[in-house]
Amino acid sequence: MAIRTETELYEPVKRYMEALGYEVRGEVHHCDLVAVRGDEPPVIVELKRTFNLPLLVQGLDRLSQSDNVYVAVEMPETGRAPHQLKWSDLSRLCRRLGLGLMTVRFYKRRKPAVDVVCDPVPYAPKPSKLKSTRLLHEFRERSGDYNVGGSTRRKLVTAYREKALELAVQLKLHGSLSPRKLRELTGNAKAADLLQKNYYRWFERAERGIYRLTPLGEQALEQYSHVWQGKRSSDRPAGARDSG
Repeated sequence: MAIRTETELYEPVKRYMEALGYEVRGEVHHCDLVAVRGDEPPVIVELKRTFNLPLLVQGLDRLSQSDNVYVAVEMPETGRAPHQLKWSDLSRLCRRLGLGLMTVRFYKRRKPAVDVVCDPVPYAPKPSKLKSTRLLHEFRERSGDYNVGGSTRRKLVTAYREKALELAVQLKLHGSLSPRKLRELTGNAKAADLLQKNYYRWFERAERGIYRLTPLGEQALEQYSHVWQGKRSSDRPAGARDSG
């Protein structure tokens, strides 16, 4: 059953990695899927409908962030590898490049099946420690998985956007506030810097040292309500209920 977009590969691969004990996030620092298990190095999976050269180049780029990089493609109904090659040929190519290879087979009445054709082997150039650190930092700073791996032309819910939403929520709840008060309410030590840079134009000065929400901020709270409402629910102690 041929898929239409590479985003359809995300859910089956995510479930496969989660079954192995990984925590998964989509679209982290340009990686389609990132999986982390304990203190182990991150696993990166790049998704494409079919095996092609751009996918390999994409996989090679990700080796600067982790040694554990896979490329994942759909397994055709025929079971044949693309380009009149054998899967063993593609496996050998991926190994020479230091990449792993996964396939996802879709069925009409059964759940998709994920198969690891080969695992990545050590690749001579080592990942950049700085890039790997940034990748893990972004992963851990996010409160949940709000993006679908393989997405394009969509605004991503990054850790930065989440922190901006936290400020916007407090301004919505309490009205105009000072950076110091927002820092206390959110626990974000960089609240003042975020307000001053105002990257999304969600905030404006009501008076000296006091900020309020802009119409764009109001719109953002509606657009990303699934993010901040879900986070507030997860932060609420068990058994707690909203007043009123």
